[in-house]
Amino acid sequence: MISTRNRLDIYVARASGQWVVRDADGHFWSLPPTDTPWDDRRPFEPDEGAELESVPGHYRYLLRLPRD
Repeated sequence: MISTRNRLDIYVARASGQWVVRDADGHFWSLPPTDTPWDDRRPFEPDEGAELESVPGHYRYLLRLPRD
């Protein structure tokens, strides 16, 4: 059995261009343009009109996201 407990899905909010990550618990986080975006993340509440575009997982190194 494969565990997806640490899985992170990466998105870009189309309107703002903001990086957004959804964790394994379903919580959304916005990632600021800092040297340590994951450490500096903030809660993100997508509204009904939010368009989140899925981004391939190989971008995780750019955002310094933790490994699965």
